[in-house]
Amino acid sequence: MGLVGAGGVAQRHARVLSSLPDVQVTAVTDVVAEAATALADPYGARVLPDVAAVIDSGVDAVYVCVPPFAHGPAERAVVEAGLPLFVEKPISLDISTAQEITDLVAERKILTAVGHHWRYLAVVEQARDLLAGRDIRLVSGAWLDKVPPVAWWPLLGKSGGPIVEQAAHVLDLARHLVGEVTEVTAAGNGTPPAEGADIDGATAAVLRFAGGAVGTLSATCVLGWKERAGLEIYADGLALHVSETGLTVRDADGTRTVDSDPETARVAVDRAFIAAVRGEADDVRVPYPEAQRTHALALAVAESAATGKTVVTAHA
Repeated sequence: MGLVGAGGVAQRHARVLSSLPDVQVTAVTDVVAEAATALADPYGARVLPDVAAVIDSGVDAVYVCVPPFAHGPAERAVVEAGLPLFVEKPISLDISTAQEITDLVAERKILTAVGHHWRYLAVVEQARDLLAGRDIRLVSGAWLDKVPPVAWWPLLGKSGGPIVEQAAHVLDLARHLVGEVTEVTAAGNGTPPAEGADIDGATAAVLRFAGGAVGTLSATCVLGWKERAGLEIYADGLALHVSETGLTVRDADGTRTVDSDPETARVAVDRAFIAAVRGEADDVRVPYPEAQRTHALALAVAESAATGKTVVTAHA
């Protein structure tokens, strides 16, 4: 396996990949050479100067784990080389880059996956089973957190803002459990207490779903801790709260809670991609085109917050 990018998320993938049978991280590249060396050394991988060198090294697949503003060139090179591609979200800063890669993936028929690992949580599938056949009425999503300790994160032109960079997980979960969103109306305010910040410190959005449900999304990055990240869903006679750490269900039979270990999903998303690369299984739950639809929704929320206008999505 080759890794493009050597930050915290890439380190996690390297650790998981190296724990899987007969998988080896063999090539790493990063614009910060010291970061690439720190990631590569524990696994005996080679530090290479660029993406082209990683591709030419003979890897079987490539992980692209770069900041939002750096997406595009690496994915393009990997797809044009015909290699399976795993991309960490968010997949870009804009819709044009994501659409270009989506089109290229379709043209070249490349195996892809994107790191929306929440789709691999057992509690998410339990929630989906409970919702099957019910009319969903109300959805309430939240990502209430802090500014991560990386210099590019509070800069809109580098991260895309907290809706794109953090709350996309919640939006993807909403799409998976409730369906497509047809329009969004959002507002944002202030900036977080971080040097040079020009992103919204808080955002609130109203969502209208194709199936008739209405919902809200709340996001903030002004705390010093991660307060909450998850989704509440209300259907006739049923209330659900689902997150990385568990599922709470309330219905006519009372209230019950199922605990969840988020690490299982982080391992499962990599295991599924490796199995697909080997041709052993087909359990990639978020290929690149599916992630592009979640990304488009996140960008629609961000656009509405910036303009104050309702944005009709492509799925209206």
